[in-house]
Formats: sequence, structure tokens, C-alpha cells
Amino acid sequence: MLKIENFTKTYGEKLAVDNLTLRIAPGEIYGFIGHNGAGKTTTIKACVGLLSIEEGNVFIDGRSVKHEPMECKRLIAYIPDNPDLYDFLSGIKYLNFVADVYGVDASRNEKIAKLSEKLGLVQDLAQPISTYSHGMKQKLAIIAAFLHSPKLIIMDEPFVGLDPKASHVLKELMREHCLSGGAIFFSTHVLDVAEKLCDKIAIIKNGRLVVSGTMEEVKGDSSLESAFLELEESDD
Repeated sequence: MLKIENFTKTYGEKLAVDNLTLRIAPGEIYGFIGHNGAGKTTTIKACVGLLSIEEGNVFIDGRSVKHEPMECKRLIAYIPDNPDLYDFLSGIKYLNFVADVYGVDASRNEKIAKLSEKLGLVQDLAQPISTYSHGMKQKLAIIAAFLHSPKLIIMDEPFVGLDPKASHVLKELMREHCLSGGAIFFSTHVLDVAEKLCDKIAIIKNGRLVVSGTMEEVKGDSSLESAFLELEESDD
């Protein structure tokens, strides 16, 4: 579903991501972890077409992000770590705008009602987004992401700002999405959530992939937190 091939990204003299290769299959929840500045957000932005790809390539369901960007964007949904929404719109107008962009038919009303009920946002949809807290914007972005039933959902720190109930709902939605044949690729610093939720995990350090595989392969007999800290403290 997502194939990252030899992706390298530099900012001036700084090497942000160094020859990264990953494969995410349909049905997988794939976690992406690393310290601040390790290269997670750079990789994610390249995958969703927000950064140019000079070296390497990224494929969404066999289509090249580099050469077929619009086709790829139709197949994915992206939730950034700080959703930048249209503050002048109400929540419901924003969701209908997203539905229009992706050609979601009459089923949109049922989907919006179901998701907003689950996330506790029903009473706020008529209000301007400018009045929303960070957590409310995050919930709205989650609803928007699932509206058009994308094949792949890519998320950057999706649990930041969510209350415990909303976090639980998001985890349920992620699992349901993958059980229906979709895939999830997300970064997180919440390692206990990643350990319980992810089918596979990748750890990036200073722009380089240091380990990837099933949860058992990555953490062995220890916890994911222990495995991560051990890798962080080891020499390059």
C-alpha cells in the first residue's frame, strides 16, 4: 500500500533523511518512532506530497508520488500534528467541503453523524473552527480523514491533544480501517500506545532507519520503550 524507496532529503547542508526504505502492506498499522528531529515528519510530508522528492521515490498503491501526485492524493488521507483548517468555516461546512473535494455521495451525512457522535463533536459542528481547541480541531481532522474511505491514512502524532475517550475511538477506527483492507502509517511518541496498537514498527535515528519489523522482532523480550531507549543510547 505504501512503498518508500531509498528516500533521501537534505535541507541545505543538513541531511534530514538518509536512504530510507519501508514497505507497508494492506491491513497493517505501521508505527514510526524516533526522537524530535529524527526525520519522521520530513518522511511523512514526502509521502503525502507536501515535500519534493529529489532522491528516491514513494509509491501509494503502486502509483508514484513523484510522478502521479494527484492520483496518489485521491488514495490517501493525512492528519498533520497541528491541523491547519479553515478557521472561517464552521465544522460542518468544512466536512462538507472535504466531502465535495473527494466526491463523497449522499453517504456523507451518515458518516459525519456517526463519526462526530463517536468523537463527541456533534454539538460543536455548527460553530466556527476558529473557536475550536486543539483537541477539537484534531477530532475534526480525524472525521475528515475517514470520510472518503481512503486506502491509506497517514498521521503525524495523531494522539496529541486528544482526551482519553477520543484516543480510544481513534484506535478503534484505525483497527477497523485496516480490517477492511486499508493501511495506517503514523508517527508517535506515545510508545505504550504504539506497542499495543501496531502490527509493525520502524525506528528512525538521525535520519536513518535503524530497525523495522513486527513488534516482536523490534522489541524482543523487552518493552518497546526499553528497546527504543537502548537504540537511542547506542552509538551510530
